[in-house]
Amino acid sequence: MPLRFEFQAGQPAPEADVVFISKRRTLCAAFLFCVVMASGLCGGRSAETVRDLSSTNRSVTVPFETRRGHVMVPTRVNGTNKVSLLLDTGYSMTMLHSDHVAAADLKPSGRSITIVGIAGEEQANVFEGPEFGFEGLTWRPRRIGAFPSERSSRSRRRDGVLGSGFFRRFVVEINSALKRLTLHEPQSFEPSGAGESLPLSFRGSTPIVDAVVKLPSGSEVRASFEVDTGCDGALCVGKHFVEAHGLAVSSGAEGGRVGVGGRTSVRESRLPQLRLGKLSIDQPAANFFLEGSPVDAPLAGHIGWELLKDFHVIFDYSRKRMILERIK
Repeated sequence: MPLRFEFQAGQPAPEADVVFISKRRTLCAAFLFCVVMASGLCGGRSAETVRDLSSTNRSVTVPFETRRGHVMVPTRVNGTNKVSLLLDTGYSMTMLHSDHVAAADLKPSGRSITIVGIAGEEQANVFEGPEFGFEGLTWRPRRIGAFPSERSSRSRRRDGVLGSGFFRRFVVEINSALKRLTLHEPQSFEPSGAGESLPLSFRGSTPIVDAVVKLPSGSEVRASFEVDTGCDGALCVGKHFVEAHGLAVSSGAEGGRVGVGGRTSVRESRLPQLRLGKLSIDQPAANFFLEGSPVDAPLAGHIGWELLKDFHVIFDYSRKRMILERIK
């Protein structure tokens, strides 16, 4: 069952660059957070400010670590509190644990959001954004969300999430082999290497890539997938796609995924092949959703970090592309 994010009724409409839209999303791990989906990817005033990257040729490299299949990026909040944020293309608003919001003494925006999940709803408040520091670079999103306080005891492993505003501001290069995250100025960025450049489209603020799926029958079908670095799986395939192509009868153990409000059933299996441009990924692991969906039709599902980690990945939202170069 998907998630939907809305402002509370009766509240004033937000500015154009922070208008919120409804969007479906099912979480791919029990400890993943629920987040806000924002529109205005390419339009409106900039919602963030950045300092110390004054030279358009300058790049900043930040070491990261992986935990439970997630990329965790170290940063400081307002120059003091050191936190570790989950890097997630699927989250449109950068989020912080309520403890860090309180420690930073962030000013409430006067708005809240409703998070509608797989079996219920939760509320979250919105605050003015703090300053995040990355190896000499500082970045301030206009607003951030606070995880609901009732989730705090269950979410101690997460300080927060770096959402899509981060990807809009920088070209983000992820080297999983060296565990390095490099931030580039979009105006001057030129990729090096022989990676495959894949066009991205966007639904709201979530990147979408086209692929070709080889089915167990041997036939092939074109499909579009969300790119979700916050998902700890390789592929999550929606129930509508599973049923349309007879994947529910695939071999594999039946399991579950947990999100807001409850749990949904999946079958853990594999697809014969996934093709992204000229790249072929053989036998990728896949979670076939038997109820609910991680996406709305006509999207097939989403591609998670378990698949992406085998590649040197560059997200260049300014040019609507993702570059993948297989790690040898």
